[in-house]
Amino acid sequence: MDLIERNKELMKKFETMINTADEKLAQDLIAPDAAFYTPASPEPLYGGKGYLSVVHFMRKGFSDVQWHITDLVADIDKAAIKWDLTGTHDGEFMGIKPTGKKISVCVMNFYYFNKDGKITNDIAAEGMIGIFRAIGAM
Repeated sequence: MDLIERNKELMKKFETMINTADEKLAQDLIAPDAAFYTPASPEPLYGGKGYLSVVHFMRKGFSDVQWHITDLVADIDKAAIKWDLTGTHDGEFMGIKPTGKKISVCVMNFYYFNKDGKITNDIAAEGMIGIFRAIGAM
């Protein structure tokens, strides 16, 4: 399998990992020194456990949140994914009380891989604006 196909397969496993919050899969897919940034933490979060902190942050406001790959382009050391993020705003999210609104938001992320095929970085296009619009906060 070439690196491009490997990276596509890794991202399909990543989709499973974020939708199930599977800690073992997170450890398998994400480099331990990978830093992730979220509005929930002023400091970066590291590795698989850190990335899952972002997932749990989202689940506090949207208990049924799911990410679905709608488009995936991969290269030898990176992948770009267009996600359809869905869920129900049934918990407080960034100070906004639950509205009960269903959301479907397009989110774009770029992932970078080390030579071992582990994710080292995740750059997200600003998806928060779409989330705030969907729950009526904007």
